[in-house]
Amino acid sequence: MRTLGFLIALSLLSACGSGSSSARSESAASAGLSVGDPAPDLLLQDQTGRVRTLTEYRGHPVVLYFYPRDATPGCTTEACAFRDAWDRLQATGTVVLGVSTDDVISHQRFHDEHELPFDLLSDPDHVAADAYGVPVRMGGFAERRSFLIDAEGHIAQLWPNVDPGVHVDEVLAAIANLP
Repeated sequence: MRTLGFLIALSLLSACGSGSSSARSESAASAGLSVGDPAPDLLLQDQTGRVRTLTEYRGHPVVLYFYPRDATPGCTTEACAFRDAWDRLQATGTVVLGVSTDDVISHQRFHDEHELPFDLLSDPDHVAADAYGVPVRMGGFAERRSFLIDAEGHIAQLWPNVDPGVHVDEVLAAIANLP
């Protein structure tokens, strides 16, 4: 039993680490999104249960970031970094959307606990992860990846390996280079 607890803890730590795992799902290999491709639309519930789509944000850049699990160290670091940079992001008109396989209730708690000013989208069936080629590991942890979608709905930048401690600065630099 003690070994099982250790393995679960190890799994959670690696799920919210730097995202440097080379594990890939078949959907990730087949999605093959590249800069300039149209961003697949979403139909996911946010932390309040409201259904959201990417098309509702057309006309604004969108940061779509996938993360493994609510309330884990790396995921909390990343979410709070976006929260702390919120004024700079808002000055650019950018929308931020976090996506994980957690349910709406988990997202609501995480969102409220950290006073996040952006929506968290629930993807329990991995529909968005599959559409964006984001691998989902055993245990349902989405790999940490991000996409910058331009105002016209095309992939402007993608980050396959995200370091949650510095990622928001990378995103802000990419937003500054949007046409």
